[in-house]
Order: sequence, then structure tokens, then C-alpha cells
Amino acid sequence: MAAKGRTISEREGVKLMNPHIQEMEEDVLYHLALGSGSHDLRQMFGDVRFVCMGGTPHRMQSFAEYMVKELGYILPTGTDLVDISARSHRLLTFQLIRIGTCGGIGLPPGSVVVTEEAFDGQLRPVLDTIILGKVVSRPCKLDQNLADKLTSMSDPEDEFKTVKGKTISTDDFYEGQGRLDGAICEYTEKDKMAYLNHVSDNGVVNMEMEATVFAAMTHMAGIRAAVVCVTLLDRLKGDQVLTPKEELIAWQERPQKIVARFILSELSMEERQAATPTMSKLARISSNLFAKSYSCFEDA
Repeated sequence: MAAKGRTISEREGVKLMNPHIQEMEEDVLYHLALGSGSHDLRQMFGDVRFVCMGGTPHRMQSFAEYMVKELGYILPTGTDLVDISARSHRLLTFQLIRIGTCGGIGLPPGSVVVTEEAFDGQLRPVLDTIILGKVVSRPCKLDQNLADKLTSMSDPEDEFKTVKGKTISTDDFYEGQGRLDGAICEYTEKDKMAYLNHVSDNGVVNMEMEATVFAAMTHMAGIRAAVVCVTLLDRLKGDQVLTPKEELIAWQERPQKIVARFILSELSMEERQAATPTMSKLARISSNLFAKSYSCFEDA
């Protein structure tokens, strides 16, 4: 559909949920430092098959480097790692995977959890958000086929267990998750344990702060999505993460391994080989593309 010089098309399986975008001369993605006027978004992302998201720059840099190694790519000398998407041919669907950390419930620290269903703190698979002064409730649904495939990537030789289970996503790190070590706490340890045992009895195996928003938004947009997290502690045994930093960093690589195995299982040998020229071109174009944005002060 054309509007003010822009052409917007919906790719199969991805809904355009905001009709106002069609009226904009430029679509500025402020938080990503990208814009339709400052970047060729079709050239940069038009044939992406997998989008993986994480909570820290270090974690995603580590995952990108790990994927380059697993895919067998060799970066030209002096090339910055910016884009490792496989540009073999245009595909009409993609999959969105969140990679993160969480608190386990009844699981050994270092376990990997693939979210089956995302709940709020009241065990509802719903995201409540206030829009124009009114509470709007949206269902939190993740792709079960994708979750099953990711869970099946577990290997008997792994030194960690990979499970599929229900996830509670809370509004805050302390009271929302029943911790006793926050600045404010108006409940007892007995109250906390009663709640954690209750959710555990209802199939909840971990707790974090992103899954409901992630599931609700991707479901509305018609995007296949999954959440894969590593547990940093068992909340039935404590509130604070006491594991040494070096071990925590190693644990954060575990969900990356599961996701990497899945991506490799989905790519044919022809697709892997076809992506190699793109890796070579990174030295010439990728950093320039990302440097052109006027969308955000973070580009300076």
C-alpha cells in the first residue's frame, strides 16, 4: 500500500497492527537507532529467518560470535560482527526467540527452561496494560511447535537439563517475585514459600520479567516465538544469586547452545553456503549501514 511516497507490504504471517504507520513519511525505530529514511531496512533485514533477543549486550555479542563459529563462517580481517543473517533467498516467515536468565522453581541452577506458557503473578496467561486510561487484556501465547523443537535439541551428553514448563513473568524483581531481600517487604517467609509451592504445584518451573509482554506482542503480530532461559538459582532454596560470576557466564551459554542447535537443524547446507558471500560483504557495508541513523543520540 502506497502512502506519501512509501510502499508498505505485509509479509505472510506478519500482521501490520498499526494502520498509522502507512501514513508516515518515515518510520523511526528510536530504541533501535534505525529508521526507514536513514537505513535500507529491506536490504538489511529483508530475508532474516531467525531473530534472537537477549537482555545484555555482552550476552548477545557472545551468542553472535558463537553462531558464527557454529555456522562455520570466517570473518574477513578487520570486520566488525554486526549482521550474521543468512541471505540465501527471500523467506516469508521468521521466528523470534528470547534468550535470557531466570529464577528456577524446583530446578537445579544452570538448567535450561523452554517456556510452554507465560503467566502473570496470578497464574493468568494474560498481559494487562493501560492504554488511554483503560486496562486492555491481551492473551499470552507462544508457538508450541517451536517450543517442542527447541526442547528436543537437548542432548543426553549435556551437563545440564533442558525442560519445557510454565513461566511466571512479573512486574518487578523483588516483591513481584516474592523475594525477602528488597527495600520493601510486607510478607513473611512463610507467605513466600506458600506462594512458590503453589505455583510449582501448578506446573510453573521458572520466574522472570519479560515473557508475558513478549508472548502477547508476538501473538498479536502473528509471529512464531519462543522463550529460552537458564536458571541462576532455585527460588525454593533462596533469593540471592550466590554462584561465582565465571560460572554464571558459562551458564548463560547453555540456552545459546540449544537455540544454535535448533537454527542449524533448520538450515540446509545450501543455505549455510549461500550466506558466506554476505559475511564477506560485511567488511564493506554493514558498519556503514548502522552508522547512518539519525534516529537516536546513541548513534553519535
